[in-house]
Amino acid sequence: MSERSALVRRIRIWLVVFIVCLVLSGATAFPLVSEVRLLDGLVDSEWIHRVRAGLEEADSSYPFLLYGTDWLAFAHLVIAVAFYGPYRDPVRNIWVIRFGMISCAGIIPLALICGPVRGIPFGWSLIDMSFGVIGVVPLLVVHRMIKRLGSLDAPLAPPALAGGQAGGSGVTS
Repeated sequence: MSERSALVRRIRIWLVVFIVCLVLSGATAFPLVSEVRLLDGLVDSEWIHRVRAGLEEADSSYPFLLYGTDWLAFAHLVIAVAFYGPYRDPVRNIWVIRFGMISCAGIIPLALICGPVRGIPFGWSLIDMSFGVIGVVPLLVVHRMIKRLGSLDAPLAPPALAGGQAGGSGVTS
């Protein structure tokens, strides 16, 4: 196997793992009420009790509020589809990887600003921030590999012109 094909294979494996994690993360936002009920039965936490009560109240009296988490789930699925571009052509679609890294970095200020505004305990904001920190790791690895792949694909520079024309226009008379 050539270095290029081995590199493409590794890039694709990392991307599949990342895509699967995005899909799973999105899919878990749909059944939020039942998931929190389950979590509340497993973990003895006042915060989880409060979240469960709030979700159950919203679900029974204001179910349209949970439509926002449906859109959150959908966004994860759509973003996962975007990573098919780098899967197909990593060098040309490296911008998607960069977009993903910027998005992961954006989780931190979002959690630090919106968490306190919404009354989220700081420990839970740290958990939210960990998704950005953990999510950026495979993207950094993939970015590095794509840069290497791009250097393998880059055409060789033309040999220097005879006559010592360093810094010149490269045009001879």
